[in-house]
Amino acid sequence: MIEDVVRPRGPYRLHLMTYRRPTFETALPGGRRGQAWQRSDGLVVLRAPDEESLALLRFMLAVDSDTTEFAQRFRHDPLLGPSIRSLHGLRPLRRATVAHSVLRAVCGQLIEARRALAIERAIVRACGEPPPSRHAIGALSPAQLRRLGLATQRASTLVRVCRTLDLEALRAQPIEAVAARLLRERGLGPWSLGVIALEGLGSYRHGLVGDLALVKLCSALRGRWVELHETAELLAPYEEWAGLAGVYLMKGWSAGLVPGASADRARLVRCRAA
Repeated sequence: MIEDVVRPRGPYRLHLMTYRRPTFETALPGGRRGQAWQRSDGLVVLRAPDEESLALLRFMLAVDSDTTEFAQRFRHDPLLGPSIRSLHGLRPLRRATVAHSVLRAVCGQLIEARRALAIERAIVRACGEPPPSRHAIGALSPAQLRRLGLATQRASTLVRVCRTLDLEALRAQPIEAVAARLLRERGLGPWSLGVIALEGLGSYRHGLVGDLALVKLCSALRGRWVELHETAELLAPYEEWAGLAGVYLMKGWSAGLVPGASADRARLVRCRAA
């Protein structure tokens, strides 16, 4: 194992990303593993078997993705500001492979989060050693994926995308070109693009449009149950930071930090719409 100590660019609080666990541990390609923790002086200690693994660990932890501009621009935003001030330093963690983010994007479409996670974990186990690669996922048949709990259309989408696209090469391409290419795929929509952008590509431009948490938040704000596409309007003012804004809004909403929007109000609106 080799070790590196890095100073994150901009505000960074690892414990907000790891649900307050002191150490981040993850599987890396080739049967390798990585570890990281943040010291009291703000520096982040990385441990991995080799330089390639250290570089991937840096990417997964987003230590080089400076969010200072985001915080400065929207710190006093009426909707987003309280979440930024309370969660300053939060960044979404990324997956070791783009293929894993695609898997999560397909598994999580319009189903309960716990069920989606169970299906994702079952498919990762079927792939063998984590993290899953596009070749390992693509080697599974739609029928096998259906037996693991994935709906027929989603199983076909996942296999087709993994077999036909060089997913890992997408990290080197401009995000808008990647977005246009992914949205041409049958079975991938704006929500799936948001997952892949945030967790696979490390881009903050595209948010989780249509996410149930954003639907509830938007409904509480507007006093009526909104359509999925209306959550895009909620994120639009944040422009190239829309994805990160969505992360802060959902995290902030769960902590009661979004003015005028509470879980109780969302439930009331939902009951009225039923």
